[in-house]
Amino acid sequence: MPLHERLRPYRAAFASRFLQMLQYRTAAYAGFATQCWWGGIKVMVLAAFYAGSAGDGAPMSLAQAITYTWLAQGLLALLPWLGDPEVAQAVRTGSIAYDRMRPVDAYTLWFVRSAGWIAARVLPRLALMLAFAGLALPLAGLGAWAWQPPAGVAAGLAFAASALLALLLSAALVMLLNIAAVAALNERGINALAAPVVIVFSGNLLPLVLLPDAWQTALLLQPLAGVMDIPARIYFGQLAGLQALGGLALQAGWIVLLVVLGRAAMAHTMRRLEVQGG
Repeated sequence: MPLHERLRPYRAAFASRFLQMLQYRTAAYAGFATQCWWGGIKVMVLAAFYAGSAGDGAPMSLAQAITYTWLAQGLLALLPWLGDPEVAQAVRTGSIAYDRMRPVDAYTLWFVRSAGWIAARVLPRLALMLAFAGLALPLAGLGAWAWQPPAGVAAGLAFAASALLALLLSAALVMLLNIAAVAALNERGINALAAPVVIVFSGNLLPLVLLPDAWQTALLLQPLAGVMDIPARIYFGQLAGLQALGGLALQAGWIVLLVVLGRAAMAHTMRRLEVQGG
């Protein structure tokens, strides 16, 4: 069978989940309003931090830290802090058995569904955040607190590539949460444990570069940095040239490793699967 024929069901699964999630416009507007509120609070905290002596010699400027904050708020839905609720519902109701019977690869099917779910939640909020923080704030005379453009054309293009890899990396991490939910038959405890870890180590709470110097190498190499911090560093030009390529390679490497790990974990879990519901 030709490759495009084999990929057709997965393209259809991604498109259907993406279009389904785009229908929840009210959720996107509500999420955007909440993220603007928290983004404003974080920007004011950063402004106070940089206004004091604590901001002297900081590894990124205040303008970069503010842009990082708006970028993090716009990409908040990209963070893999909870599993796919569709998978969790299938576990609770027992309809997960249908996925085992489909003539497709179950891991790839769940992966593309999760990627569509993530992408559809991220894109509207990111566009709204850019319109607010990148366009509305400068027009309102608050340019110092606005979302600044990338360091250059090359940085912008590299950021776009990094953001795409971040989506795939997030989906690979969500797949591990999905598989854990299948094994535990419940997703609540797993999501509760994942959320604080993801928020801190992705850089969403605070840019990782502002954390202690002794932690920097480990923070950059761990997989959650590839979801938020590495794209942001590429956006600012802190990772440029060969360093940017290294950041992209690190993201791609984690994707491959996590997919291999996820496939092995899913195969093991599905052999011991207990279907409940009815």
